[in-house]
Amino acid sequence: MQRLAMDLRMLSRELSLYLEHQVRVGFFGSGVGLSLILGFSVAYACYYLSSIAKKPQLVTGGESFSRFLQNHCPVVTETYYPTVWCWESRGQTLLRPFITSKPSVQYRNELIKTADGGQISLDWFDNCNSRCYMDATTRPTILLLPGLTGTSKESYILHMIHLSEDLGYRCVVFNNRGVAGENLLTPRTYCCANTEDLETVIHHVHSLYPSAPFLAAGVSMGGHRHMFVKQIDMDHVMKAKSIREFDKRFTSVMFGYQTIDDYYTDASPNRRLKSVGIPVLCLNSVDDVFSPSHAIPIETAKQNPNVALVLTSYGGHIGFLEGLWPRQSTYMDRVFKQFVQAMVEHGHELSSM
Repeated sequence: MQRLAMDLRMLSRELSLYLEHQVRVGFFGSGVGLSLILGFSVAYACYYLSSIAKKPQLVTGGESFSRFLQNHCPVVTETYYPTVWCWESRGQTLLRPFITSKPSVQYRNELIKTADGGQISLDWFDNCNSRCYMDATTRPTILLLPGLTGTSKESYILHMIHLSEDLGYRCVVFNNRGVAGENLLTPRTYCCANTEDLETVIHHVHSLYPSAPFLAAGVSMGGHRHMFVKQIDMDHVMKAKSIREFDKRFTSVMFGYQTIDDYYTDASPNRRLKSVGIPVLCLNSVDDVFSPSHAIPIETAKQNPNVALVLTSYGGHIGFLEGLWPRQSTYMDRVFKQFVQAMVEHGHELSSM
């Protein structure tokens, strides 16, 4: 920080001398306009480097997990440089779907039945051409969980699959009920607090490849109307003007919660972090409008040696754009790739620490 302050003071002094010289040369000449542009650019660069570009905060419940991440997932300790013209939360959140590319992925779809008579749609990327893991029975499998209303077609899911393909891994995308074009067979969708469908998918995938390393990556939270009209006043639901109103009129009613607060309490990760028994890495921006800094369970995470939080100052909600024109990769992509590779290739170190 001292070196940065010295560099900024030196840069400011040189800029002042330059501007003074340009004004003496000719106020009405083109040099003044150039000086103003240069001055603004230097001032913006100084502000960006001193206030925007920062190293993330790494919160862990144990020294061994922290050392593991620093050794094998160094991106979590490196400075994150948000896109210089789009670092603010809302800009990152809104622009990501339109800016980032959508790699081409060919899926194999599978429908599995649930105990209540419903069905779940899984989209597989088998990566049959994997050179690193030619044996399909031991090829690492990554279960990808899209966010609210998300499917296997989301750009962030496609990027994860593209990165996994480079590593030689197989991927399977869990599409929540009713969001991937499949018909709802029962009057039930999904919510943050209910994990029955996820448990069904995990058991199914693991039974297919019991000898393969198995990991999961979820994003954000990680419908067909006619199925609900007998249970819920859908006209009232569709008039909701906020997520809380929707959850109060629909989600909490469908899953049997007496109040909206009961649902939010049950869905909060605070109640479950203490019982996490496998290594979990969570990436969150403190300027996330949907998961703000005050809602991040930092103190709870510190109590579990299997949990690590990576908290960036900027990035928005599933944004994490970086570079001048962030088409091909985001900070989230780099965290995902390094962490899954670290767990597959070096995960055994955690059990021996």
